[in-house]
Amino acid sequence: MAIQQPATRPDMKPAAVPANPRFSSGPCAKPPTFDLNKLADAPLGRSHRASEGKAKLLQAIETTREILGVPADYRIGIVPASDTGAYEMAMWSLLGERHAEMVAWESFGAGWVTDVVKQLKIAHTVHTADYGDIVDMAALNYDHDVCFTWNGTTSGVRMPSGDAIPADRAGLTLCDATSAAFAMDLPWDKLDVTTFSWQKVLGGEAAHGMLILSPRAVERLESYTPPWPLPKIFRLTKGGKLIEGIFTGATINTPSMLCVEDYLQALDWAKSVGGLQGLIARADANAGAIAEFVAAHDWIDFLAKDPATRSNTSVCLRFTDARISDGTAFAKAVAKRLADENVALDIGAYRDAPAGLRIWCGGTVETSDIEAMLPWLAWAFETEIDA
Repeated sequence: MAIQQPATRPDMKPAAVPANPRFSSGPCAKPPTFDLNKLADAPLGRSHRASEGKAKLLQAIETTREILGVPADYRIGIVPASDTGAYEMAMWSLLGERHAEMVAWESFGAGWVTDVVKQLKIAHTVHTADYGDIVDMAALNYDHDVCFTWNGTTSGVRMPSGDAIPADRAGLTLCDATSAAFAMDLPWDKLDVTTFSWQKVLGGEAAHGMLILSPRAVERLESYTPPWPLPKIFRLTKGGKLIEGIFTGATINTPSMLCVEDYLQALDWAKSVGGLQGLIARADANAGAIAEFVAAHDWIDFLAKDPATRSNTSVCLRFTDARISDGTAFAKAVAKRLADENVALDIGAYRDAPAGLRIWCGGTVETSDIEAMLPWLAWAFETEIDA
């Protein structure tokens, strides 16, 4: 579908509207086939430790493994507190055995730096890049533990590949992949700890995180005890051995079985569109539609400077028109106009990021909705410039 040319006057509103105006970067749009009635099989009012509940949780784990291609000897666990809980559980449990290389090019990566520098206070080196850029991953010391995000949700900058990570590394790699999993091809042999949450690429419900551990990470857990006390919610070992139940459906604390059912339905939908490769293709098509729009308009550009590192999920844009005197106010006004017209909801830039827009392009978003929204973006820009 060709992108509609922008309106030349503020009173010329586009005719077409998105069927679904939800472009939030989290919680993200539900799968197109979502229906509350499909959650009727959730074992509500039952213990998650009953056989039916444990079976559902194990199904979620193993279907995740199937779609993402996670190796059979990697453990996958469902843990509390979304991606944040999963990543902090990993840091608190694994770091401290050796020097840590902390990598950040956006807000969430910067948060993990703060955890290590101000909370854990272990030996570390910090590597940062400005919004729109990325750290030189080849320059890191992989004999140390390396903590990084695969995709910068607040900057729209992602790892182009895992080629910089050596196979013979001595340290562990801890990867926050919350806006990358199910939309990017993650190289499991380069990742020792991987975390994500349900509410990103598959549009699941919030508060649950996924923790994926390589055999090397398990070995570290069973051979190293951190010097700080660990709360129960972070404990992955008992008596020096991995608590295997966490990775077979016996969660650390009580999960929402309604949310589990919702995730299972999202996984089924993911398989119906071609699994991982189908999801990647959908995200690429969405991001590609925005790339065509940006190429056709000289007043907007990507925040990510290098096309090789541009995200296909959290697409971050900035206004470049010289007539804009207050970038923050202008971007907020454009986002508000689009929300008021109910054609694009929740697309303002993250609060710590540079002024602009952030449009979610993960696989649950239909390309036709992106294409219907973009002429409205042109209309909102022209209207705000005129105002």
